[in-house]
Amino acid sequence: MEASGNTVTAVAPASSDIVFACAHCATSLIVDQAAAGASLPCQNCGKQTTVPQPSVETGANAALRLSEVEHQLKENESQRTEVTGYINQLNIQVHRWQLRLQSLNDRQIKLRIELAEIRGASQPPRSTG
Repeated sequence: MEASGNTVTAVAPASSDIVFACAHCATSLIVDQAAAGASLPCQNCGKQTTVPQPSVETGANAALRLSEVEHQLKENESQRTEVTGYINQLNIQVHRWQLRLQSLNDRQIKLRIELAEIRGASQPPRSTG
């Protein structure tokens, strides 16, 4: 965590950094591993907080969790691609059915006109008078 004036900006931790929260205000802090075990003032509240010791287990757990999340992300993307493909196929099918319905509607109009013409021609003319 870097502070400039009163503004605190987040900095991505390097592999040799320790990321921890202030014991008093829970502000996220980042320090070099060399500060492990030291007591430092929090940049947010100013109270002394102890930098935890990095553990190999924590790093291994983080690496395992990272691997799991990356795997889940790939699986999610694969499923999204599959679903998108299904949606595209169904959209094409719906479009085809809409075209078919339109041609049937057009045909119905033509047939009704033709039917009306046939009925009109087969009736004798009415006398007015």
